[in-house]
Amino acid sequence: MTNPIQSSQDDRDSLFVMPLSMVPLQTPALRGARLVKNSKLESMIEIFSNEDTGSGQLAIGDLPGQFGWDETEEHPDYRIMKRLVLLPSYDVYSLRLALRELEIDIADVSTLQLSDAKKSELTTYMTMFTHPLIKQIYGDAGADNISSFEDVLALFRSPDVADALARLKQMAEKLNIRPEAVPDFLEDYGDIFMSLSYYRQCLDTIEPIITAFLDALRELRQGFQFKEDLSFIATTREVEAVVNEVMAGVTGRFESFDRSSHSMWQDISAERFKEVSKLIRSFHKVNGGVLCALWVKMHAWDSAFPTASIGSPSKRGEFVQSDFKQGMGKMLKLERSAPKLEAIR
Repeated sequence: MTNPIQSSQDDRDSLFVMPLSMVPLQTPALRGARLVKNSKLESMIEIFSNEDTGSGQLAIGDLPGQFGWDETEEHPDYRIMKRLVLLPSYDVYSLRLALRELEIDIADVSTLQLSDAKKSELTTYMTMFTHPLIKQIYGDAGADNISSFEDVLALFRSPDVADALARLKQMAEKLNIRPEAVPDFLEDYGDIFMSLSYYRQCLDTIEPIITAFLDALRELRQGFQFKEDLSFIATTREVEAVVNEVMAGVTGRFESFDRSSHSMWQDISAERFKEVSKLIRSFHKVNGGVLCALWVKMHAWDSAFPTASIGSPSKRGEFVQSDFKQGMGKMLKLERSAPKLEAIR
């Protein structure tokens, strides 16, 4: 049999890959597999993958026959897998909430953490959230030696000057918590804004591909092959409208989260932080799901047509009408399930 997939830290950092080794499955071959989203936004079980043979994937309905499960009684692994394939995203932040809701235990909680390499990548994004913390403890001149959120935690855990300790106590009073509880508050603070930084980086990474894709759609509509094809024009306008609506939704939420995180520090308290963190977490499913869908769709397009000179208009048009269009309804439905921005404080 082909060698199973070897999980890597990149899997933990992905929106569209879930190593099944993290969940309590009985079937050895499944424990070494992964769930992946394909270009149609379907969840497939990837049993093996390598450069020579490619990716060996199964649909959820293929599992009983593949593993010889008794059809008279549903296999425990089948029950778990049927729930997991319905999840819109496999990023660690969405999974934390989803697995809890599905009452699926995991043995190693570290599997639901971003890799150290990814956390390091997000340092720039985290800066806007670390500066207010430093300002509370050291004032405006305290950020000189801060390059990551880990540096922030070190300052709070081991204050080396009397002034820092005094400010630490002051912050504890503001938060209405014990001074020794401040480090735990900071861990929660770092985690919630790391999630926001992660999703923001995902969006920033695919935004140029989205722009190029929308430009390509307009060029296809104007080309002689399709300018009289009303069906194709309608399809591309529908796809364009979905992408624009989803992009407007997710960017609008990020702007709202930014406003909430900034206003939090105007009258900081443990209760106010809980409100903001609850707000951000409540959108993990939507943000993770729509970004996963956009990521998969855009990278499918970019892989097929990496430059403007690759792929004839007919090939590009066929791709849009087949692979790309499928699953767009799922993405739009998820986006429209989000609370209205007016409801976000």
